[in-house]
Amino acid sequence: MTNPRYHATIAEALGRLPAQTPEQLRYATLLQHGSLSVEFYAPQGHDAQQPHTQDEVYVVVAGSGEFLNGDVRHSFGPGDVIFVPAGVVHRFENFSDDFQTWVIFYGPQGGEQRD
Repeated sequence: MTNPRYHATIAEALGRLPAQTPEQLRYATLLQHGSLSVEFYAPQGHDAQQPHTQDEVYVVVAGSGEFLNGDVRHSFGPGDVIFVPAGVVHRFENFSDDFQTWVIFYGPQGGEQRD
């Protein structure tokens, strides 16, 4: 039986990022457990991601820019936490070259039930 991973560092994440190509988003998956997936995302130039099937949380590590979350746009910077419900169109825009963020996916496909 292998030991599960419960710890990840930014240095490790940076070392696992692939080189950016036009067809590839620049991210690495560091931890997984049940429905939880922790990734590190550092796009360059533009953010081409599509809506996801799970709820997600971003924790901005470095950089700044604007974030489009459905119909709402706001500025972001280091230390900010951003929630995106499953299925919502979202993307980072006008972001600095040093932009990096943790991405945390969790919960059932289609997202958690809203209260």
